[in-house]
Amino acid sequence: MREPVTEEAAIAAEIARIRSLPSEALRRRWQAVFGRKPPAALSKDLLGRMIAHHLQEQTFGGLDRDSLTFLDSLARQGGPPRRQLKPGTVLVREYQGQRHTVTVAREGFDWQGATYPSLSAIARVITGTAWSGPRFFALHHHASGGAKPQRNSAVSPHRERHQRRPATGRNRPSTSRDGEPCTRTLETTSPG
Repeated sequence: MREPVTEEAAIAAEIARIRSLPSEALRRRWQAVFGRKPPAALSKDLLGRMIAHHLQEQTFGGLDRDSLTFLDSLARQGGPPRRQLKPGTVLVREYQGQRHTVTVAREGFDWQGATYPSLSAIARVITGTAWSGPRFFALHHHASGGAKPQRNSAVSPHRERHQRRPATGRNRPSTSRDGEPCTRTLETTSPG
């Protein structure tokens, strides 16, 4: 004797059927579900996923109000979260043979006895041109979620037998806008 078909099993079977539909059938199904033509740029996979999500949402319910509010606030912030440098962190950059030391403060960034609202303001004063401060001080946002300095990789003893090729692209030595070589260093110190 067969078990009664549960709602979850029926939805799972329908999703499997949706995934097996050809692109044109998915587009017709989209129009039936959403009442309008699907965007032309959507792939077959994305069409199927969105239809399946709508089916699950109609059957099992959507997100609660708190979750929707949270997701909406994330979407409105735009862009990745800003990196947070702790007060007391010291950034060091050598530019045109001169070493520049910036200390992160609660109210901005201290450089040469003055407090600036941003690293970009300091980079602009140092170079005389518009620079991204985080880029000038070699702070890059990585997928791991943190700010990391650019570092030159050292040749390990195990790789000495391999010849190193001249650096090109993103790994080439940095130069300033006027062609002068420059170095970037990030030094951090813990506040006392």
